[in-house]
Amino acid sequence: MSYPDFKTCRLELANGMVFPGYSFGAAVPANGETVFSTAMVGYPETLTDPSFEGQLLCVTYPLIGNYGVPARRVDSDGLQATFESEAIHVRALIISDLSFDYSHWSAAESLDEWLKEQGIPGIWGVDTRRLTQILREDGSMLGRLVQDDAAALPFDDPNVTNLVATASCREVIRYNSGAARKIVLVDCGVKHNIIRCLLKTGVEVIRVPWDYDFNADPATSSYDGLFISNGPGNPDYCGAAVEHIRQTMNIGKPVFGICMGNQLLAKAAGAQTYKLRYGHRGHNQPVRMAGSDKCFITSQNHGYAVDEKTLPADWEPLFVNLNDGTNEGIRHRSLPFFSVQFHPEASSGPLDTMYLFNRFVSML
Repeated sequence: MSYPDFKTCRLELANGMVFPGYSFGAAVPANGETVFSTAMVGYPETLTDPSFEGQLLCVTYPLIGNYGVPARRVDSDGLQATFESEAIHVRALIISDLSFDYSHWSAAESLDEWLKEQGIPGIWGVDTRRLTQILREDGSMLGRLVQDDAAALPFDDPNVTNLVATASCREVIRYNSGAARKIVLVDCGVKHNIIRCLLKTGVEVIRVPWDYDFNADPATSSYDGLFISNGPGNPDYCGAAVEHIRQTMNIGKPVFGICMGNQLLAKAAGAQTYKLRYGHRGHNQPVRMAGSDKCFITSQNHGYAVDEKTLPADWEPLFVNLNDGTNEGIRHRSLPFFSVQFHPEASSGPLDTMYLFNRFVSML
């Protein structure tokens, strides 16, 4: 079967394998790290998650685009109400079957139209089952999307650059100013639903760039707690953030981190991180609270993890991944510092661990 309205293109992996398909979205080349997500729904939220910066995303669920894309809408706090940031962050989207028609009460346009507007290419008709098997067996690898009538880009490893600096805000932004309790949010590439979840607790959120010295600035130093957000790439490039987190820990103010925040808090405590073979990306990752039989289904998106064997004696694991035994959170044994590797705010995904936001605020 041929599709004359769609140009042919191909996904090339660094190991030499080639996956042919059809181009949709913007007809431009792309390169980056090829990863996969097992999420069944939520592609508008997934594509706008800043933690996907630098990546070619393969979605394992076969039918994508069937409910379209909602209209852009800003809420009363100035946040994107239907997306997780202002733009798409994946470098390319890889899917099996593109839905040409869409049907949903909130849909304003098709996935194809949205990607064209954002300048992001996609490829459909790919054997995503086989591609995922390769990425699981050999690990996430460099790839490039090549339009058949255009020159290919060189392979590019996004993990050798500071992706957090790309995804972070550029200036201090305040939400719910004047609230009695204040949270400094270190923006490593924060999802908007994290900000929404914090605001629902009634606090003021002071969002600062990833390397901002909030302890030294009189305008931001009178805060009650520190939140460290999610973000893309290698935590080793975030030394400035680690030092500022360590200063807050020396003061003794409560600290809560999510995803990249888990890794940066661990590094501030003196532990080490490492790159996972293919990461955790999807809405169905089971975790267990350490020292208990309480289990939760979580949303995750990360390629690095904390090496809990390197945690100092006054720290301990908080959650563990039930699929591979990797660390899913840490906490200090006596001080109000904790973090999780998964996303309690979901968006999209399960809401099993949403209570952690209230736990953090109760520590203030």
